[in-house]
Amino acid sequence: MIKGIGVDAVDIERFRTSLTRTPSMRERLFTAEELAYVAPKADPVPSLAARFAAREAVMKAMGLGLGAFGFHDVWVSRALSGEPSLVVGGKALELAKERGVSTWHLSLTHTDLVAIAYVVAH
Repeated sequence: MIKGIGVDAVDIERFRTSLTRTPSMRERLFTAEELAYVAPKADPVPSLAARFAAREAVMKAMGLGLGAFGFHDVWVSRALSGEPSLVVGGKALELAKERGVSTWHLSLTHTDLVAIAYVVAH
């Protein structure tokens, strides 16, 4: 049974500006695994923006707002096939269990302008 859905969109250029202005944001927002995944890309910002959107979409799927859990409590992992999945731990995992959520589905996309994440919580 679906427990919640969440979607979030991030303006890529606005996100790029924030990352440029505050370089420490990368480590504060993203795990080492995520940063390693985007490192070889010519422009990693769209992929990072999509991963940030995934965190917000998880919060929305649980009916929560920004700050409900730490940014490293949820991250995007990639299967060898390229399929993205959510890894949920820490406070986010506690909140999910309280809501009866045990399974997550994730879809990510981006254009030149916007990155979008769509999450379904089961």
